[in-house]
Amino acid sequence: MPRAPFLSLDGIDGTGKSTQCRLIVDWLNAAGVKAISCTDPGGTPLGDQLRTILLERKHNDDELSLRAEAMLFMASRAELVARVIGPALEGGVAVVADRFLLANVVYQGHAGGLEPADLWQIGRVATGGLEPDLTFVLDLPVAEAIRRRGRDADRLESRTPDYQERVRQGFLAEARAHPDRLRVLDASPSIDVLQLRLRAELVPWLGSRGIALTGPRTP
Repeated sequence: MPRAPFLSLDGIDGTGKSTQCRLIVDWLNAAGVKAISCTDPGGTPLGDQLRTILLERKHNDDELSLRAEAMLFMASRAELVARVIGPALEGGVAVVADRFLLANVVYQGHAGGLEPADLWQIGRVATGGLEPDLTFVLDLPVAEAIRRRGRDADRLESRTPDYQERVRQGFLAEARAHPDRLRVLDASPSIDVLQLRLRAELVPWLGSRGIALTGPRTP
């Protein structure tokens, strides 16, 4: 029996990933597909500690090298796969992740200057080769994403607009390179409209995996 589906949402901060992850999980559960969400980095006791180090602004870039930053993300993800994602998938529960390895490749690779191919390789070691079956990249212009964020910036979000633009372009470049598993969606519509577009993508994709939805399909 094939394992349960593994989905992720990614993109620059402010595109609504967390909200859409929650709505997808609620929709899947209501439609008869058991599902959970998780956040990367974080989601385990160790991961939560690493998330604090990585995202709190008191840990500035002078105190944390780019390579160390990348490896801390990898460590948090390794624990998340071992403790949460892997057991859920093997138990028949779909997982929707708010970020995954792609974020490392983009933030520390395309935007930071490390080699993206190396990060893909290291990341596969950290996760035991597990990658999302399908990733949605939610895309917005940087200025609009910052306007929408509506909270104080974390350590990575506080980097320059030029860095954030490199992040955005990195996501788009990876989506062009991996069209079989990365899909870009315009994140500018309202929450409900974007959720409907995500569901419109997911219904046939799930059907192709033999997963039938039995409950509601609209907000």
